[in-house]
Amino acid sequence: MASEQELHELEVQEKQERIQREKERHREIWADRKRTFFGLPWSFTRYNLSGEKLIIETGLFSRHSEVIRLYRIKDISLDRSFGERLFGLGTISCVSSDATAHNFKIQRVKCSVEVANALSDLVEQLRRDMRVSMREMMVDHEEHDDNDSLDYLETH
Repeated sequence: MASEQELHELEVQEKQERIQREKERHREIWADRKRTFFGLPWSFTRYNLSGEKLIIETGLFSRHSEVIRLYRIKDISLDRSFGERLFGLGTISCVSSDATAHNFKIQRVKCSVEVANALSDLVEQLRRDMRVSMREMMVDHEEHDDNDSLDYLETH
């Protein structure tokens, strides 16, 4: 049987591990600004990505911050126009279940391919860690009408 000292050491170790995990979640992973002419960061839009959330800040005198929890992001896509590719930029489009930011873009940022991949990995890992599941219907609604489900229930 474990002594009280050993149990106390185990509790302290678990607490330290929990604190370390929390620090990792809040640590800034990536930050950039929206790029303008020739790929220069001359804009008033900033992006900050941590282990749990993405913060989009806009404005010069009046600042607006949009905080999106990563586990709410449903879909990520990357668009790179010819002009953006010339300067090593890209725009990441996201669809989320966030109440205020259903569709948002991380516009014209450097290393967009790496950022999109990192964002996707973070979203998937956080969804697994939080045990969040997303159920998607893979039914083409044009082929089926509401009566099809009733017909199926009646015949089976």
